[in-house]
Amino acid sequence: MGVEPENTLRSFVAAQDAGLDVIELDLHLSKDGALVVMHDAEVDRTTDGTGPIADKTLAELRSLDAGRGERVPLFEEVLDAVHTPVQAEIKDVAAARALAAVVHERDLVGRVEVSSFHDEAIAEIARLVPGVRTALIASRYDKDVVERAVAVGAATVCLDIRRLTLEVVAHARTAGLRVIGWVVNTQDHLRLVRALELDGATTDFPEIKRTARFTA
Repeated sequence: MGVEPENTLRSFVAAQDAGLDVIELDLHLSKDGALVVMHDAEVDRTTDGTGPIADKTLAELRSLDAGRGERVPLFEEVLDAVHTPVQAEIKDVAAARALAAVVHERDLVGRVEVSSFHDEAIAEIARLVPGVRTALIASRYDKDVVERAVAVGAATVCLDIRRLTLEVVAHARTAGLRVIGWVVNTQDHLRLVRALELDGATTDFPEIKRTARFTA
C-alpha cells in the first residue's frame, strides 16, 4: 500500500477506512507453520531483518519492525482487524493447505477469495475448500491464461495492466471469467480499466477509490 507500510495491520485498516471494496494481502508460512502476511519471500525489503520467511519462526518474525513500529501480522489478526472482504494471495501449495484450515475453522468461504500465480496452488485450495472463489494471477501471459484459469476452476483472472489487451479480455469474457487489472496507480491505467470495461482493479493508493472500484 502506497500510504502505509505494506501488509501491516495499519495499512489494512487505512484501506478499509478509505472505503475500498476488497483488501488484498499476501501469505507465507513461517518456519514453524504460521500463516503470516508479507509480500516477498524474504523479509529484507519491508522489515529491519534479513533472510527468507521460511527460515524464521513466528517469534523471530514478530520481533522485526515492519515499518513505523508495526509487526508482521498473522492472517487471523487481519481478519479480526477489518471486516472488508479479503483477497488472499498464496505463494505455494503448503500455504494453500494452511489457508484452507483457517477458512474452514472460521467459515470464511463467503468472505475470502484466494488468488495465486501458481496454478497448482489454486487447484489445491479449490480441492480443499469446495466453493471458495479463486483467481489466477499472471504478469507474463497471452490468451492461454484463460485456459489455465478454466483448467484450475478459477472464476477470475488478475492480469498485469501493462500487458492487457482487448483480445485477452474478450477471450476471458467468452469463458465466463471476471477480469481484474493490476497495479492501477496512474490515471492512464485507470482510463484503460474503463476502456476495457474491467470488473475491477488493484491499487496501492486508496484515494483513487473516488473514481473507480478498487482493491488495495
